[in-house]
Amino acid sequence: MANGTLSHDEAAALAALSFEEALSQLESIVRALEQGNVPLEKSIEMYERGDRLRARCDQLLKAAEEKVEKIQLGADGRAAKTVPLDPEA
Repeated sequence: MANGTLSHDEAAALAALSFEEALSQLESIVRALEQGNVPLEKSIEMYERGDRLRARCDQLLKAAEEKVEKIQLGADGRAAKTVPLDPEA
């Protein structure tokens, strides 16, 4: 990786991560950086990786949010239809 840019392989590997995998890697980076015993250059690389992992988690959460639907009940109390989730409601 040069100057914060990802190679095609690195970008593909990041895109292939599940939410849980990306979050686990991000948590490991945060723990290592919080300990404070990582050299400066390595800290910068880890921070950049962490930022990309955070963006991946955000992307996956937004995609999941779009799939979530609210179930609306009919007069008889049974599920009548579903509507997209409005996170602001």
